[in-house]
Amino acid sequence: MTSSALTVFPCERLDLTLETRAWRFADTRRAEIDAHFENLRRGLPHVWNGRVLLMREHALADGVLRGTFFETDFASFLAWRDWSFPDTGVTNAFAMGALRSSDGAFLLGEMAAGTANAGKVYFPCGTPDPSDVRDGMVDFAGSIFREVREETGLAPDDYDAGPWAMVPAGPRLAVIRVLQARLPADALCDNIRAHIAGETHPELAAIRVVRSPTDLDDTILDFVQAYLLHAWR
Repeated sequence: MTSSALTVFPCERLDLTLETRAWRFADTRRAEIDAHFENLRRGLPHVWNGRVLLMREHALADGVLRGTFFETDFASFLAWRDWSFPDTGVTNAFAMGALRSSDGAFLLGEMAAGTANAGKVYFPCGTPDPSDVRDGMVDFAGSIFREVREETGLAPDDYDAGPWAMVPAGPRLAVIRVLQARLPADALCDNIRAHIAGETHPELAAIRVVRSPTDLDDTILDFVQAYLLHAWR
């Protein structure tokens, strides 16, 4: 899917809940999933089988994105992803922080070699997990704060969180919030590179600055490109 085929929808509010549900795909293909994950770990030994949240139903109405999530293990999620999303009733929904410098550039991260998305370039984000749940609600704002801090070292005091938007992309749903930083791009990059250098197993290999459509290439995920093109209109 190309970025030109994707649509960006503004969101005023998120209403995301967690429900207890079994996942038939994970239950019926358990042995295959476990074997797939063990094979993956031979090349990526730092990947671990934690708990993650995937989305079932979702809808955008009157500016509110509503959706329900269920909990599963990371191995089942990866198998579902790597096997071309065999359960079409499930969506990989995640929050992304669109970090924007004071001089108008967007900052993207290139995922490190030891991660499940090595070489891909996109905004700081992560698959939601149980630590993002507050009183039965899935807290995408908190998920962004955590992922931005882990990947870049930047804290919520370093930027102002702006409005939400969502970009449906087949089995994926990117829910993106602009983070308006107080520093220019060069200073932000220096700080983020220092953070990466200080990590034993950094999630990012590099930071990339994009200012216009001429800075985009095929390493940047399609829904990120769609969001950027929308922002630059």
